[in-house]
Amino acid sequence: MAEKQIKIHNKTDKPDNIVEKENEIFLQCEALEREMPGFLRGYFAYLRGNVLPQTRLAYLHDVKFFLQYLIKETDLSSAESIHDIRLEELEKVEAVDVNLFVDYCRKYKVETEKNIYVYENTNKTLARKKSSVSVLFKQLYRDGLLEKNITDGFDPIRVPKPGEREIKALQDDEVMIMLDAVSNGTGLTAHEHSYWEKTKLRDKAILVLFLTYGLRLSELQQLNVSSFNWKRGEFKIYRKRDKEALMPLNRSVTMVVQDYLELERPETSRIQEGHEDALFLSLQGRRMTERQIRELVKKYTSIAMETSRKAGYSPHKLRATAATSLIGRGNSIFDVQALLDHEQVTTTQLYARHKQNVKRDLVKDMEWEIERKEQ
Repeated sequence: MAEKQIKIHNKTDKPDNIVEKENEIFLQCEALEREMPGFLRGYFAYLRGNVLPQTRLAYLHDVKFFLQYLIKETDLSSAESIHDIRLEELEKVEAVDVNLFVDYCRKYKVETEKNIYVYENTNKTLARKKSSVSVLFKQLYRDGLLEKNITDGFDPIRVPKPGEREIKALQDDEVMIMLDAVSNGTGLTAHEHSYWEKTKLRDKAILVLFLTYGLRLSELQQLNVSSFNWKRGEFKIYRKRDKEALMPLNRSVTMVVQDYLELERPETSRIQEGHEDALFLSLQGRRMTERQIRELVKKYTSIAMETSRKAGYSPHKLRATAATSLIGRGNSIFDVQALLDHEQVTTTQLYARHKQNVKRDLVKDMEWEIERKEQ
């Protein structure tokens, strides 16, 4: 029997591609929930009402992995599949078992017929996995399905505080090197140069948008041609928690985006069905994926930093670059917070602190040999 096609009737003012993306995440979450025991319905409902869709998806993946761990790595469950795990078996789980699970997640391997994959997680990822399982047991306790709350016994995970994080961002001279690379093809391999000839205006528009507005990867990837109102000098983006934002266009952004639209973007006849309104297109005539954009950014930032393509920066580092550059030009932290959509101004202050340190280092390296004359 042929798989049914999903038809979305969009009654909102959101573009279809935004609604389709949200529905894609929704369907992935539903599929994961169907794999798990039915007594977790309260947990599923809690996630739907209290966390962002992408976080909900990550939590469900974590819980699925935890249930698989109980079956494969412990004697706590005799189930053949995670769907068959019984509530009585979860009642046997103690805090120490969850602590051992988190420790297991630090580094583990998965064998297939052809390969052995080794996974290693940072403390930040471990903290999220712990949180996913913690919310699970708290919700089961609240729903009256478990007699005790074991989460108080979970070991803490040391995650660097925001102020301890190293802010990774391009310096202004590196930005200029990167823009020269995308404008003139400098630093590209012969193979990369052949593709650059076909996409240089698209690539430049992508980089300038990231650098100017500090957009998140998803915000840029979902941009449409219809997102731009040239007469009013603005474009619309869709942020987390269903927030819409109008971004003002400046001269340089207007120039690079219009150059791409008028001189390089494929004609409608060469664009695949359903992708006609997508702003940034692949050479196959489809909306660029987040992965394609990420690889593009890593390529050009690696040229600027004179490092390998693998060591190039992610789009999030260009978001940091936009923040440090704006603050370094004397703009208000609160204005930068509004532009970048930081929920807390303390996040924006990290970039201000980073810029102050850069200035201190610059001054330190500019010592002049000055003799002090005796008065």
